[in-house]
Amino acid sequence: MSSPSSRPDVPGPRLLFTDLDGSLLDHQTYDWSPAAEWLTRLREEGVPVIPVTSKTRSELLALRQALNLVDSPFVAENGAVVGLPAAWCHARLERTPGPDGLVIKTLGVDIGFIRQRLAVWRERLGVRFTPMSEMQLDDLVAFTGLSEEEARLARMREGSEPLIWADSEARLEDFRQGLAGDGLHLVRGGRFWHATGESDKGQAVSWLSERFTALRGVRPQTLALGDGPNDIAMLEAVDQAVVIRGCHGLEVSPRQPELYRSRESGPSGWAEGVDYWWGRGGRRQAPALTASGSRDNNDVGSVSA
Repeated sequence: MSSPSSRPDVPGPRLLFTDLDGSLLDHQTYDWSPAAEWLTRLREEGVPVIPVTSKTRSELLALRQALNLVDSPFVAENGAVVGLPAAWCHARLERTPGPDGLVIKTLGVDIGFIRQRLAVWRERLGVRFTPMSEMQLDDLVAFTGLSEEEARLARMREGSEPLIWADSEARLEDFRQGLAGDGLHLVRGGRFWHATGESDKGQAVSWLSERFTALRGVRPQTLALGDGPNDIAMLEAVDQAVVIRGCHGLEVSPRQPELYRSRESGPSGWAEGVDYWWGRGGRRQAPALTASGSRDNNDVGSVSA
């Protein structure tokens, strides 16, 4: 990683939204040490680093402690659940935090309904897939590389159900259409497909950005980093974005003019992307408009993933 260098800060608040698995966390080892220097600097500068992940709230509570992100909100289960620390709460609207000191907002659909409809469509269409809730613990540990305790926490779903698809692409489309009739949809992650409601990472990011503006009276500059197809909505909902080089071979092409693609993967690519936009203590300027009115992207987004 290139060390964060120094340049006079550009004034104004900033928010950083980040995917975890394959982005801030290494896809295989879950290590984040290549990003540690940037995490420290952002914390010192008062920039909230907000996890936006397919992980559950139960998984995130301990992980936020380890990453020293307890003062930041989080988005769990691909946008279905948002956790708000005290500084992000409205005094009149959110008076009863939970035992962990967080107010939990549910933006998605109840997990019971999702699992019921998955079972209905599996039987109706005769398609083959395995929901996470039906996986043996040993199989889940082997598939994800999580510890047994971490795997148990991963199964504590509130608003989405990961599944392993074991049928054809044609049957997947039939399955997708069936779920759509129930107001559910599928998003692709690095390891799983995720069945969820209409909420997604982008909607949750927009909701948090609007909440910050309402509480602080100023609109923040926003940056998002992710490596998977389920990150696309998040990458499109911010001012600047980074597609981190993935290990899954899946296409990630957000409609985002202010886009950088990292050369490195995982937390090294994460640090590379933050350094590109916010290195030297400030923020990179957007590409200039050409005579035709389009953006000159010779710099931004020109590095292959």
